[in-house]
Amino acid sequence: MARYLAQIIVVGAQVVGRAFARALRQEFAASQAAAENRGRAGQQSAAASSISGLSLQEAQQILNVGKLSAEDIQQNYEHLFKVNDKSVGGSFYLQSKVVRAKERLDEELHIQAMEQERKEQTKQSET
Repeated sequence: MARYLAQIIVVGAQVVGRAFARALRQEFAASQAAAENRGRAGQQSAAASSISGLSLQEAQQILNVGKLSAEDIQQNYEHLFKVNDKSVGGSFYLQSKVVRAKERLDEELHIQAMEQERKEQTKQSET
C-alpha cells in the first residue's frame, strides 16, 4: 500500500514539474517575442522608466495626455505646476510628481525623435 502511494506521489510530482517547466518556457518565449517587437527604442524607454521612476503610462496619466504631443505636455505641465504650487495651497509632492512626469515624457519624445531620425538615415543609406 505504501509503495503505491509513493508511486502516485512521484508520478504526480513529475506531471506538475513538467507542466511548470512548459509554462516557464512559454512565458520566456513570450517575453522574448515582446522584447523583439519593442526593439531598441523599447529598451531605451525601459531604461528611461527605471531612471525616472515613472513608467510612460504613469507619466501620461499624471499630465493627463493621451498622445505624446509636446504642446499638450507643456500646456498641461504649466497648468498643473501652477495649481500645485505651495504658495497657493498646493502640494509640493504633487508638484514634484508633475515635474518628474514631464521629464519622463520629454525623454520619451527624445527617444522617439532619435528612432525616427535613425529610420530616416537607414532609408537614405539604402537608396
